[in-house]
Amino acid sequence: MGVYFGQAGEIALKRDALQSALQTKLDPFDVTTATKRFSVDHSSGSLLTGDEVEIETVDGSELELVSGHNYPDIKKFINVDPVGGIRLYNSFALAIEGLQANALTLVTPSAAKDILIRTKNERYRHVAGVKDFEMTTTREQVDLTNLGDEFRNQYEAGLISGQGSMTCIWEHRYYDSDRYNEYGSESEFPFYLAQLIVRTQQGSDFDGLFYIYKNSNRAKDNVFYEANCIITNVAVTVSAAEVVETRIEFITNGVISLKTGETAGFLLQENADKILQENESPILLEQV
Repeated sequence: MGVYFGQAGEIALKRDALQSALQTKLDPFDVTTATKRFSVDHSSGSLLTGDEVEIETVDGSELELVSGHNYPDIKKFINVDPVGGIRLYNSFALAIEGLQANALTLVTPSAAKDILIRTKNERYRHVAGVKDFEMTTTREQVDLTNLGDEFRNQYEAGLISGQGSMTCIWEHRYYDSDRYNEYGSESEFPFYLAQLIVRTQQGSDFDGLFYIYKNSNRAKDNVFYEANCIITNVAVTVSAAEVVETRIEFITNGVISLKTGETAGFLLQENADKILQENESPILLEQV
């Protein structure tokens, strides 16, 4: 009988995208080129540091915002400061770090323009600093009295729901020493999950992969839960003699699956290179 310890577990999450575009106005006086910073109305509660966003003009005209960019739209990573100011970056890591020197140079628009902002979070990222996590699944019985035969057959076994929690070492900054992983992106931090619960417009959900066992060299042995989750509670423990920790509780939203083997495969060319989307992430087989 084979046994293993918890260090073979892992959590990966994918940030949720805005359910609808944020429509707002970009005014010339809201752009400060000296500090590479701009602001828009209604962004508070919708946009978070590290989000990958697509900004485009409503009328299809040129987006006057980034120096040297002469197109109606642009897709970049953002850093949002405490007062709602936004800077644009070329990578997730640079956005998390948030240094002014690494931000894209901006230009002042010639006139106010209506714009749309959409989050385009499409990559899973390893969650750094996880000490432990737990997942509970429950089968709930459904009242089938008023359902037709077709739906009664579908739900007669009940509905599966889940809830869980994770304990993490608190971290919110990205360093060069943090590892990349097989998802092709930098690590996500527990700080983002703490931000989710106070987000008012987009909601506090994320897509999660919860690995009970993960073997990078033998993927067919992997065992993991896959679910969309909603953050319900975040507690941060600060002790003078201990590492700062956070406990994050969540419930699942919709279908929860317990799977084995590899995660979804990628669409490959004949030379085995991955075919990429516009955001440079691989195309999953289930997307075609």
